[in-house]
Amino acid sequence: MRFRHPDGSTVHLAYCTNVHPAETLDGIVGQLAAYAEPVRVAAGARLIGIGLWLPAETAGALAADPAGVARLRRELSTRGLETVTLNGFPYRGFHAPVVKRAVYYPDWSEPARLEYTLNLARVLAGLLPEGTSHGSISTLPLAWRTVWTSAQRTTAARQLDALAEGLKQIAADTGKTVRVGIEPEPGCVAETTEQAVEVLAGTDPQWIGVCVDACHLAVAHEEPAAALARLREAGVPVVKLQASTALEVPDPAESSVREVLAPFAERRFLHQTREAGPDGTLLACDDLGGALAGALPGRAPWRIHYHVPLHQEPPPPLAGTREVLRETLRTMFAGERALTHHVEVETYTWSVLPGHHDDALVTGLAAEMTFMRDELLALGLTQVTS
Repeated sequence: MRFRHPDGSTVHLAYCTNVHPAETLDGIVGQLAAYAEPVRVAAGARLIGIGLWLPAETAGALAADPAGVARLRRELSTRGLETVTLNGFPYRGFHAPVVKRAVYYPDWSEPARLEYTLNLARVLAGLLPEGTSHGSISTLPLAWRTVWTSAQRTTAARQLDALAEGLKQIAADTGKTVRVGIEPEPGCVAETTEQAVEVLAGTDPQWIGVCVDACHLAVAHEEPAAALARLREAGVPVVKLQASTALEVPDPAESSVREVLAPFAERRFLHQTREAGPDGTLLACDDLGGALAGALPGRAPWRIHYHVPLHQEPPPPLAGTREVLRETLRTMFAGERALTHHVEVETYTWSVLPGHHDDALVTGLAAEMTFMRDELLALGLTQVTS
């Protein structure tokens, strides 16, 4: 879906295909037929955006195969789909039985991460629809925090410089501008927007900025207006917004909570959990299972890195952080100028959501896209494709 902001710019809305498990080109094309096109139809839209996830092997093969990129672009176009953004956070195996911290490897101190990201940029330059000259890629916020050394930090800084040079060359070769945004996430080297500003000091903002994930903002207890003001003041661009909501537990000490919450402590993805301490500092647990086992005191609400559907609240006594998402949207789009032009719905947890059945996935994704359409329209944007 495309929208016109009052400043005259175009805002693209997509959903992220990291919710789907295929990792080969044939499998990805099959997902367009099995899921993405039906989502478009169910949402009643002539055109919807697809934030593609391409694993490393597929990205590398496509980067060296212009005919393969052209095939994928045709498949998108004929199904009423478009791609202006890629999710470059997971490298591969995002639907393995157990992912957890494997999603943070290779990190930005490793050459494979740079190679993967530049391959994605080369592919995206060939996928951008007619009349669209700018694309975006989200990537991990350097690394998981506990394994980060000063030597790795120095290497990562060099690689980000090389990334900027590579993106500049791709623009010269193709006429297409692709920017990369690191995505602050709880537990990582850049957990907050403040830390993102620190790690991006000295990088070229023409090519590298931040991907703001509204779920991550909520878990880190960041106030959206203050977080986005911090980025603006530092001259760090918002490359894209990931529209997402976190799982919240208003009263972890309530007797019925543990039983309702236990199924969310699943084994595939990491669900970092945060609780505000009495002095305002955050008490942290790297996974929900540890919090349930007593690693957090449970005297204040928990916010959990578990992306829940945008259009519906979790079952009581649980809740979601939809109001954080709405405040993020207001800050990004209710002003005189849009702060970003790429919005990606990223509820990748449907397959592990308690009670979910795969035959309801299309309906759920369409409902999320409809929810986001209505939110953008309420902020004064106008839909230019329907």
